Amino acid sequence: MRRPGVLAVVIAVVCALVTGCGPDLSGTKVRIAAGLNGGVYDKLAEALADAWATQLDTDRPEIQETHGSPDNIDRVRAGKADVAFVAADVAAAKSAGLAALARVHDDYLHVIVRADSPVKSFAQLRGLKVAIGSPDSGVEFLSKQLLAASGLTGAIDRRNLGIDEALPALKDRQIDAVIWSGGVPTPSITEAVQTFGVRLLDITDLADALRASSPVYRTATIPVTAYNLPSPVTTLVLPNFLVVPTSMRDDVAEALVRGLFDARDQLVKAAGAALSIDVHPAIETSPLPLHPGALRYFRSLKD
Repeated sequence: MRRPGVLAVVIAVVCALVTGCGPDLSGTKVRIAAGLNGGVYDKLAEALADAWATQLDTDRPEIQETHGSPDNIDRVRAGKADVAFVAADVAAAKSAGLAALARVHDDYLHVIVRADSPVKSFAQLRGLKVAIGSPDSGVEFLSKQLLAASGLTGAIDRRNLGIDEALPALKDRQIDAVIWSGGVPTPSITEAVQTFGVRLLDITDLADALRASSPVYRTATIPVTAYNLPSPVTTLVLPNFLVVPTSMRDDVAEALVRGLFDARDQLVKAAGAALSIDVHPAIETSPLPLHPGALRYFRSLKD
């Protein structure tokens, strides 16, 4: 008669050798805080929800429409969401109780003015009407850091407009500039270049102050070819993370990260930003720690 302990060991060994054998996650409920409908976060969340539903053999995750990164991270911390797309600067400011599954893609700061605008530098926006992103969005959070670094907090006429509202307002001369953080190229900016003419402001003179305000900010160059610019533009690049509570079970976190990379082709079809999803930069989530389950997945790739 076989002893139960021996049988358990045999089952464990067989499970480790058989492809796809792992923890039973069927019935796992996942809620994804995803941002505004139609945005990059939302498009990636929809594709990821489809993939995770199949991979985990569970109900399709719930996609929550939100205002953006600050709202997303608050939902995770309050237990109202399980996974969130969050800009790294927001994550750094509200990191308690949170861990990262992976770094997923990078956004670039765009400070947009009309091509015929006399404004040549960020400092010249003083006293002008500037769209700083929709309320409680990651763009608004970044805009406030930018204004603080430039000494313009309280010195501009701030308008809480997202990119889809702001560019038409810029076209109609209702505002003077738009602050935006997104991929390169951002389709709506490409369209604005072609329809009424815009250009981007260089923020080289603010780079040091911004990097001092948060370790997640890095400088990068938007090339001439991105928007048919007259010259390259120095700007900020900002990573985005998939964030979860530290209380998430390790096996669930590992399965979600594995599913993220297994679904990369699907994510790329949903949003071009997913082209930058790669296992090598994915572990660079400082100042957030990688969740132990995510770390276990990345370590498994080296075995």
